[in-house]
Amino acid sequence: MKEKISVGILGATGSVGQKFIELLSNHPWFEISEIAASDKSAGKKYKDATTWNMTNLLPNRIAEMIVKSCLPNLNSKIIFSALDSSVAGKIEENFAKNGYIVISNSKNHRFDKDVPLIIPEVNSEHLELIRSQNFGEGAIVTNPNCSTIGLAIALKPIHDNFGLEQVNVITMQAISGAGYPGIPSMDIQDNVIPYISGEEEKMQLEPLKILGEIYEDGIKDTDIQISAQCNRVPVIDGHLECVQMKLKKKCTKEDIIKVWREFKGEPQKLNLPFAPEKPIYYFEEERFPQPKLHRNVDKGMAVSIGRLRECSLFDFKFVIISHNTIRGAAGGTILIAELMKAKGYY
Repeated sequence: MKEKISVGILGATGSVGQKFIELLSNHPWFEISEIAASDKSAGKKYKDATTWNMTNLLPNRIAEMIVKSCLPNLNSKIIFSALDSSVAGKIEENFAKNGYIVISNSKNHRFDKDVPLIIPEVNSEHLELIRSQNFGEGAIVTNPNCSTIGLAIALKPIHDNFGLEQVNVITMQAISGAGYPGIPSMDIQDNVIPYISGEEEKMQLEPLKILGEIYEDGIKDTDIQISAQCNRVPVIDGHLECVQMKLKKKCTKEDIIKVWREFKGEPQKLNLPFAPEKPIYYFEEERFPQPKLHRNVDKGMAVSIGRLRECSLFDFKFVIISHNTIRGAAGGTILIAELMKAKGYY
């Protein structure tokens, strides 16, 4: 693009907001023009309003930028929302009603009938839902839960080629998913916490909409039965998921690996900047994948899978790793924005 597109970030001082800033700092299409946060941060320089926790240095231009309030008077019409769910719902609606394209990492609107819940490689066609929204030139598009994204990407080629009846998933989720300052060290060290508020419900419901079919009046959920158990473990980044699945059609292990390795979506066809070369990488080594080794595969935007084998209770079982703050949050949301631009939605 000859000229970069100006974008704003809501909730810019939080952990996901910081990841947006880190990932967008050298983006070829987008340029951060405005940042907004809560009233306690508004009016301050960004460097004074937050504690920077990313591995890359805070760009000077952003450090000196004045934090604005989360009001729909920003100049940028493309808005990334990293707002906490306690406030995101009404603020995002207010922006959309005032003509802004809001691409949200928050949960509030994920199950609204006319709001698409998008993983660009999986259900890009669901973007058509925004045509039925009553926001005029504005719109709301949502990114799924971080743990849902890795699971849904892995299931998509299986669902399309062999059909899915039942899925059981047990997660071991990184502490970065709890935000900053997150979980007290005395709680997570030498420990596993077998509860993450709302997480199991999201994993059981979100894939049904994502893998569902679009109709004029909304999405018809797929009929897969999903059971989830979610755990917090002392890993910094990278959600590991152990998955069991029952299929509608018989197939071999080799058949499944083949469709995983051949799987590509619209981001790969369009060669979008944040798209991984391959959405799925399958590893033959029995001890792979691992968070420490595979969370950053292909810019942290790919899903790493391994240990596919027959299951005595279901048909097959396997292990997934995906980066929860890149693919599962800011990076996945940026990829949605790229897809929308490439498809002419703004």
